[in-house]
Amino acid sequence: MKSKVVCVIMGGGRGTRLHPLTSERCKPAVPLAGKYRLVDIPISNCLNSGLNQIFVLTQFNTASLHRHIQESYKFDPFGGGFVDILSAEQTQKGDTWYQGTADAVRQNLHHLDVADDDLVLILSGDQLYQMDFDALIEQHRRSEAAVTIAAKAMRTTEVLGLGLMRVQDDLSIQEFVEKPTDPKVIESLALSDAVTGQLAGEKGEKYVLANMGIYCFDMRVLRESLDNSYTDFGKEVIPHLLGKVNLMGFVFEGYWEDIGTVHSFFEANLSLTNHVPPFNFFDKNKGVYTRARFLPASKINGLDMKQGILAGGCIISNCSFDRVVVGVRSVVNKGTTFRNVVMMGADEFEDDEDRKANIDLQRPNVGVGENCHIENAIIDKGARIGNNVRLSPEGKPDMFEKGDVIVRDGVLLVVKNGVVPDGTVI
Repeated sequence: MKSKVVCVIMGGGRGTRLHPLTSERCKPAVPLAGKYRLVDIPISNCLNSGLNQIFVLTQFNTASLHRHIQESYKFDPFGGGFVDILSAEQTQKGDTWYQGTADAVRQNLHHLDVADDDLVLILSGDQLYQMDFDALIEQHRRSEAAVTIAAKAMRTTEVLGLGLMRVQDDLSIQEFVEKPTDPKVIESLALSDAVTGQLAGEKGEKYVLANMGIYCFDMRVLRESLDNSYTDFGKEVIPHLLGKVNLMGFVFEGYWEDIGTVHSFFEANLSLTNHVPPFNFFDKNKGVYTRARFLPASKINGLDMKQGILAGGCIISNCSFDRVVVGVRSVVNKGTTFRNVVMMGADEFEDDEDRKANIDLQRPNVGVGENCHIENAIIDKGARIGNNVRLSPEGKPDMFEKGDVIVRDGVLLVVKNGVVPDGTVI
């Protein structure tokens, strides 16, 4: 019988580079593409690869992630599938929070219920990609690897902040450097001209293999490699194993985006509005799963849209949209213009009683009011933007802040449940 494969999805740290999107939620719980959450991507990749024993390790701002997973992923009792949440916990052996990716897995090894010859697939919870893990696992078994690391060939100018590796022709890893900053070190890890020539790049460009943060471990090797005080896979565990066990690379050729910053999150969402998006939500063989909400179809009372995504339960009235992602239950009123906007929507509809209360509280209704002009912005869930509001990050310094509006990485953000009064100009 083939060895069992258990999947472990990392819930991420504090997510400071995604703040303020992570001020009340962890990174995997951040809304994506109008109706999904980031964590839906790795879970869906697992399920589409026939892997249904999945653990999600969580620690910071976990309530919304837990609720989403519990409401989205329910399995029958006969298939043996599950998506279980493992939160940081105090035990007789220790009372510390997860100190890093390796420490988080170490603290939960006793929950995995796997034998030494089983496999553990470790995944990140904040990346956008579609991968057939069957191919990675098959290569891992065929090459008799102890650890297989998924890698993406990227230009040497694009790999700042990523772990890099150098491999032989058989994909065995000969060198691994975690997040190098020295251009000479990066250049020394570049792929050979023969390999580079097989990539769809411009002539003369140099490529290097970047660590995607996806690891397939033999359980015995994983257990032994964590029998120490190492806290991080990329910084400590993998370099320590180099030369001691069979480390192999698995080259992934599809689209992959690490959603680590506000800018990368913003651009990844807007790229989905392209005529041919880099990530395909419409592939019948690679569906992306999420919570079933039973929303009404969106109601359009006049809309000039050039490129965009419109989720369910929205009410749009006489607006102009250009490159927008509009999330569930969004309300946008007449005369409003969006250009390069990601609007996350709302968790519930407002009724007449709510709108009367809003008048008493002198606050706008949930959504966007009349005659507004908003560009290069993210509007987080539950935001209330009044009439005649103009919002743009143009000319604003990074970390500019005014009320519930923040500018970060060149993107303007209206925070979750934020209020922007009538007539505001930023």
